Amino acid sequence: MKKNPVIPYAIIAVIGILAVIIISVVGIDQRQAIQDAEENGGEQTEQSEEGEGGGETAGGDGDAVFQNNCAMCHGSDLASGSAPNLTEIGSKYSQEELAQIVQEGIGNMPAQSQVQGEDLDALTQWLSEKQ
Repeated sequence: MKKNPVIPYAIIAVIGILAVIIISVVGIDQRQAIQDAEENGGEQTEQSEEGEGGGETAGGDGDAVFQNNCAMCHGSDLASGSAPNLTEIGSKYSQEELAQIVQEGIGNMPAQSQVQGEDLDALTQWLSEKQ
């Protein structure tokens, strides 16, 4: 008896299609969670800071904004990422210049237009203190 060689490929195709559907459903749930967080104006960030034992509010907010938006490239310690070291960025740029850089981008850094309002102020204040 000869086995039909199409059956293993059909099984693999069905498994692949199911995987794509499952990943899509998970992505839709994440999109909704992100939209809810944006509508709440960052309340989730404030709650997580309280859970860590508090601390300086403005400094904590700036650090949290950095960790959520910048640390992937600049590193959580401001120095170990693939992007430039920011440990002394406050000695190079004013808070206003930092805000412009965050909003418009500079060099290879893309604009971070999702950082606005109080988050932008907290982030640039926090970065301007790094001297």
